[in-house]
Amino acid sequence: MTALRMKDAFRRGDAVTLAVGGRSVMAHRGETLAAALLAAGITRLRHSPREGAPRGAYCFMGVCQECVVQVDGVLRQSCQVHVEDGLVVELKGSL
Repeated sequence: MTALRMKDAFRRGDAVTLAVGGRSVMAHRGETLAAALLAAGITRLRHSPREGAPRGAYCFMGVCQECVVQVDGVLRQSCQVHVEDGLVVELKGSL
């Protein structure tokens, strides 16, 4: 069976730079922050409050709240935030 590809089915947004935990991360305007972090190899976004277990994006549609990070000083679900140039993201103890 041959893999199906959607050749030229969509165009990525312009390249942008985010500040994630004090380091620069490249992403594309319009993609979700959760997807951009995953593409950059950042999978641990926070730790659970009870046991301190690492947590990351899970449902990617805003239901589970596992991907909560601090965006420009406000707690947000990273799967619900669209990437823009200059976004400042803080991860709690995960980098």
